[in-house]
Amino acid sequence: MQIEKNKDGNNLDVKLIGRLDTTTSPELEKELGESLAGVTRLVFDVSELAYISSAGLRVLLSAQKTMNSQSGSMVIRHASDEIMEIFEVTGFTDILTIEND
Repeated sequence: MQIEKNKDGNNLDVKLIGRLDTTTSPELEKELGESLAGVTRLVFDVSELAYISSAGLRVLLSAQKTMNSQSGSMVIRHASDEIMEIFEVTGFTDILTIEND
């Protein structure tokens, strides 16, 4: 998996490319742990995310909790039909803010 980050002031954009699974989730968790201090708006672009496992969902949920504790917001953008189906089946559409074009 590739992680592309772009920080602009208190805004952090993160693009995820590839598979977010048991093997790659710790890398994202580490990146977020080092990057979220002072962030008030976190945006994930998942347009090139091919797969997300329960381990990946856990990292997103943890990021959402961190943003809530910092009175910030988190948005997931450009989810494919396959990724949206995973979010819907797991109930994450009720927990996360997901914006699709």
